[in-house]
Amino acid sequence: MSNRNGKQFLWILFFIALALTAIVASATTLEPMSFARLTRQATAIARLRCVSVQSTWAGGEIWTDTRFAVLQQEKADAYGTNQVDFKPRVAPREVSAESEDAAPSATITVRQLGGNLAGLHAQVDDVPQFHAGEEVYLFLWRRAGEPYRVLGWTQGTFRVTRDALSGAARVTQDSAMAAFHGEVREFQSRGVRNLPLAAFEAKLRAAIAAGVAGEK
Repeated sequence: MSNRNGKQFLWILFFIALALTAIVASATTLEPMSFARLTRQATAIARLRCVSVQSTWAGGEIWTDTRFAVLQQEKADAYGTNQVDFKPRVAPREVSAESEDAAPSATITVRQLGGNLAGLHAQVDDVPQFHAGEEVYLFLWRRAGEPYRVLGWTQGTFRVTRDALSGAARVTQDSAMAAFHGEVREFQSRGVRNLPLAAFEAKLRAAIAAGVAGEK
């Protein structure tokens, strides 16, 4: 086999593997998880700000590593802090250390299947995508020594948005849905949708406390 034919053969194998990955990913279905269950099963829960997004090739698949600055830890990691980068981040001089814009001192990396690499695009249904600068609450999961994943994918992703005029923050779960129920003739929501930040934090901390109490 010539060198040219060999390269063509390898590219064919690559695209076949990529197509099979896409088929398997599309067939993946997620079991619905309640807020309480997400809270119990999460290895860690934190309020984060996306810093950077980078795709990589590993194990014959495209993965995306998203780096987040840790703004607030809500549930401590059951496996410790070996996945947390405590490298100091120097804030601009005009920004006080107490302000929300001060550079956080810790970052974490979340790895997810799919992404864009060298002109190739691999997308997995229900795997959330992030963009630099956006703020989220993530329910994270991992095994000891492994990188973080988002528990339940879109179910474990809660995005923080702010009103352009008032600056008021609200939280919406990626998997939240509004459906019209004919029997009651009204729209009903499933999941967390457009909840004020303070109300979401109260809900989250109550769920964490209930989970801790249930383990005793």
